[in-house]
Amino acid sequence: MSARQVGRSVVLQSLYEWDFNGKAGSLTDLLERDLKEFAPEIDEADFVRRLLNGVFQHMSEIDEIITRAAPEWPLEQISVIDRNILRIGLFELLYADREEVPPRVAINESIELAKAYGGTNSGKFVNGVLGTVYREIGEPDKGEATKKELKKKEDDEGERAEESDALSSEE
Repeated sequence: MSARQVGRSVVLQSLYEWDFNGKAGSLTDLLERDLKEFAPEIDEADFVRRLLNGVFQHMSEIDEIITRAAPEWPLEQISVIDRNILRIGLFELLYADREEVPPRVAINESIELAKAYGGTNSGKFVNGVLGTVYREIGEPDKGEATKKELKKKEDDEGERAEESDALSSEE
């Protein structure tokens, strides 16, 4: 598991505990405790702190987005774990630096958190909500995947041409 994946798990742990306990106490203190307990030697502690602070600063906006994207699921009825996975994913999708965390990565990482820590259908639910928001914001990195695929195809064709030339010269 990468340092950022561990970091997201620690942020989720802190948000879960804070939310479960009625948002009582200091979220920052919970994070620092959880970092010491679950990831004492993490290389990405600054990333983890930025993630938690960003989720906290944008929580009311993020909660409104969840409510609009999943209208049949009132926020209070979404499990605590799924609600906080969505908060992390939506923060990364909408507010984080896209160079640091591309939108598709934000979605995939949230789905992985849901599969690891949520219920049976959590991955599908998180994917559905984040996918809806992703489409609403215009699929910002959709062209990037296509460019990467084209580049890989060109590279593969170039390698095959070189191999063909090498085989022809051997004959």
